[in-house]
Amino acid sequence: MATNPPKLKTKLAGNERLQNLKNTFEKKYGESPLFYAYAPGRVNLIGEHIDYCGYSVLPMAIEQNILTAVSVNSSGKIQLANMNPQFKDFTVSCLEDIAIDRDNPKWYYYFLCGVKAIQEKCGITLSGMSCVVDGTVPPSSGLSSSSALVCCAGLVTMEANQKSLSKLVLAEICAKCECYIGTEGGGMDQSISFLAEEGTAKLIEFQPLRATDVKLPDGAVFVISNCCKEMNKAASSHYNIRVVECRIATKMLAQARGLDPSKLLKLSEAQKELRASLEEMLALVDEVLHPEPYTREEICKVLHITSEQFTTELLSANTLHMTHFKLHQRAKHVYGEAARVLQFKAVCDSEPAESVQLLGDLMNQSHASCRDLYECSCPELDQLVGICLKSGAVGSRLTGAGWGGCAVSMVPNEKVESFLHAVREAYYLPDPRRAAMEKQSLFVTKPGGGAAVFLE
Repeated sequence: MATNPPKLKTKLAGNERLQNLKNTFEKKYGESPLFYAYAPGRVNLIGEHIDYCGYSVLPMAIEQNILTAVSVNSSGKIQLANMNPQFKDFTVSCLEDIAIDRDNPKWYYYFLCGVKAIQEKCGITLSGMSCVVDGTVPPSSGLSSSSALVCCAGLVTMEANQKSLSKLVLAEICAKCECYIGTEGGGMDQSISFLAEEGTAKLIEFQPLRATDVKLPDGAVFVISNCCKEMNKAASSHYNIRVVECRIATKMLAQARGLDPSKLLKLSEAQKELRASLEEMLALVDEVLHPEPYTREEICKVLHITSEQFTTELLSANTLHMTHFKLHQRAKHVYGEAARVLQFKAVCDSEPAESVQLLGDLMNQSHASCRDLYECSCPELDQLVGICLKSGAVGSRLTGAGWGGCAVSMVPNEKVESFLHAVREAYYLPDPRRAAMEKQSLFVTKPGGGAAVFLE
């Protein structure tokens, strides 16, 4: 695999989207773009809410992406515009420190996270840029529109400032910089956006970051369906609450086994220190953590910390209001889901005759765990997953952060048409709002390529 994002020659003739983007750019700025860059969204096939705990995940890039047209100038300004008229223009000076308002997660702040990633990594004064952004990843849908925007902005800024960074480095710095918008993510979304290759899913491992091809079975396809309830990770605290609960669970397990809890932040680190298998960690969770929610006082007592330390060392800005923590359920989901990812890859690698059914079963177990233990589903997603299974999917689960967004279903090839028809009839058409969104909400997907620069 080439180490840097590819630069591809492209013809605009016959590419309506690129042509429209170029026309809009020329009308707005009175010049032609110097180059284009794109970064794909992704669908996570299995491994939900475990990347920030240090565990491997199994996503693939989708064809929907963020595409940006760019020119470089000496204006000392970065000008941002969006093809979607709902999203307002924004201009920022290259000479001032880029400020990102995490209490107000507007589209251009995500773009500026990517700009900041390059600026900090390369230690540069930024070149002036004019950009027009076009996105086909539905926002707040669990398909990683925000991370694709951060990654695209990172790639744009690297190219505009004539720097050269590898896909791995870009993925790592874009993952770190998304925290400027307030999301304590784990790095899956940025990694697959840069490291994806056409025709294959990837096992993404962390510390160190690496990606391994996973060949999906020939007998089935993956279908994405949006439940049409939006969920913005940065604008709500659900996501960071789970990060905090996993952090506290790590320390409680460490304390129970005589490790120094102050040194450990992730559930994977506790497993590594204890040299235990995932099965042994699941047994330890049952033994050490009670299913009833923990109070702040109980956690402080067990960890021998003050309530001030609890607030400063364990909570994040948008979780300060929390009083109760479900540690048993969250840790049980993470260790169980980490095991399912490895089982999923093992089935793909060994290609048994019943592989489609086995993978479907793992996806169904994953959804049940997300719904019951991690509580990151919602009634709309549960209804949609139920309809997908009834309509012929062998496996169906929420994908992305949850609390809204999309389900991904594994459907045998011979059932795809009847599946799409049945889901359309049962979930989308009875509701006028969903019916209006159906065209971009229900589609078959195949593994797409990673982020790239286009030159005319």
